[in-house]
Amino acid sequence: MRLLTSRRVGSQRIVGCPVTHAMSPREAAAGPARKRRTWRVALIGVGALLLAGGILGAYAWFLSSTFDTQTEKISEAFPRPYSLRPPVLEGEAAKAQNILLLGSDTGRPSGGSVAALGARHSDSVIVVHIPADRAHIYVLSILRDSWVDVPGHGQARINAALSLGGVPTAVATIEGLLGARMDHVAIVDFTGFRGVTDALGGVDIDNPVAFSSSRLEGRYFKRGTLHVNGTEALAFVRERHAFRDGDFQRTRNQQAFMKALMTEVLSAGTLTDPGKVSGLVGAVAPFLAVDPGLNSAYLAGLALELRETRADDVTFFTAPAKGTAIVGEHPIVKIDPVKFAALREAFTEDTLDAYLSAPQ
Repeated sequence: MRLLTSRRVGSQRIVGCPVTHAMSPREAAAGPARKRRTWRVALIGVGALLLAGGILGAYAWFLSSTFDTQTEKISEAFPRPYSLRPPVLEGEAAKAQNILLLGSDTGRPSGGSVAALGARHSDSVIVVHIPADRAHIYVLSILRDSWVDVPGHGQARINAALSLGGVPTAVATIEGLLGARMDHVAIVDFTGFRGVTDALGGVDIDNPVAFSSSRLEGRYFKRGTLHVNGTEALAFVRERHAFRDGDFQRTRNQQAFMKALMTEVLSAGTLTDPGKVSGLVGAVAPFLAVDPGLNSAYLAGLALELRETRADDVTFFTAPAKGTAIVGEHPIVKIDPVKFAALREAFTEDTLDAYLSAPQ
């Protein structure tokens, strides 16, 4: 141990003269012990980081493995030849993404195929548009009775496209209607809404119209905010017979449910809770059939790009309609050609923000 002191040489005072003292045995042992403790703390810290990284890595692997193994794959999801599909957008707009969701509430036998629901009519047709700047999410609902051109089958209600020609025909129908290419497609069994809602501990829905459920005996859904569990959520999104405007109100209710679901999913209480996230993935995956590219790697990348997105950044809207009519024995919804032209332009130019801001 070295100390600096001072001494006089003649009339001068010299500072900095080293003076050496003999160290006690305790002091001599303290240095190496302190170094050992420092290394031990460092090693413990590194070990903790590695352990945390390993746990997070294993958790991420579990989530991706659960989604990829439990979702069904639609091997032929897109129409051929590909050259006849709408062109890929150019420039910055090429980063925009369109995901087609086809919902079925007819259910399936236990252990049955989700993809097999494609042999039936789709009860919901939804296009999720994610713009190139990732600043927003737009969710378009198309009324299931909309009268449209179905490639290879003439005119029909849009919900028949799936049963007439399978997923490729349904995709071709939507692409022809919107003039925009669908990047991904999924078939959703509505039954999965029950498990997803329960995995979140229920959701708070802003119900626009009070009604008595025809699917859940004795259940009255009051107007305003109400907390629903999985069984109630399923009855809520399925109901149409209780309303004078039928599918119009059911579509609005489905949008209200999706908004409530997204609000809960995007909340800090969910995203920071590994148990909730894994429960959510495990609840939804078995009720999905997706194209091969709609996998966990794609969704993880998209989630990273949308990490700043909150529920207020999501806009739900319905395709413009011009009234109803009867064709044969079936009620149809007539699309508004003028307003649809503007909607097509917004999709093809990635300008839905301007479209929705303009007077409708």
